[in-house]
Formats: sequence, C-alpha cells, structure tokens
Amino acid sequence: MTVVNVHEAKTNLSRLIEQALRGEEVVIARNGVPAVRLVQVEAAEQKPKRQGGFWAGQIKEIDPDWWKPDDELADLFEGSESFEDRDGNWLKPK
Repeated sequence: MTVVNVHEAKTNLSRLIEQALRGEEVVIARNGVPAVRLVQVEAAEQKPKRQGGFWAGQIKEIDPDWWKPDDELADLFEGSESFEDRDGNWLKPK
C-alpha cells in the first residue's frame, strides 16, 4: 500500500494513477492522516451505438414533390396587396 501526502500526490499524480490502474492500493493523506483512497473506476456501461434504418419501410412519403414551388400559391402571394399597390406597382419591403 502506498501512502502519500497531498503535496506529493499533486507532484506525482500520473505515477499514482498508474499504480492504481495496476491494482495497487494508493492512499492520499492530509498531515499524515489517511484521507482518501485512489482506486480504478469500474468501466461504465456503454450505450449501444445507434444503427440507421430502424424506420426503413415503415414511413410512406405521400407527396414526393412537396418541396417544389407551388405556382398557384405563388400567384396568390404575388397578386396580394402586400406585394403590389392598387396601381400594380411593386412595393419594396421595409
């Protein structure tokens, strides 16, 4: 068992971590009184990696051209008063 004071632990932390990873017991003391034990952390349970294609074949695209411009809708906007004044002149955005 290795017992070191806080100042020595700060100075030699990498070496102490290596000792703890090898399974050795490392104790850090304050003023010669054991305070904490340096131990290896148990390997955390890792989440499974995400896999693509989970929803494959389960979603149906109703309109494959949904992103294309709609001329009828564009005509409604372009013919509104927000774009033209009553004389047919284009209004500039503020």
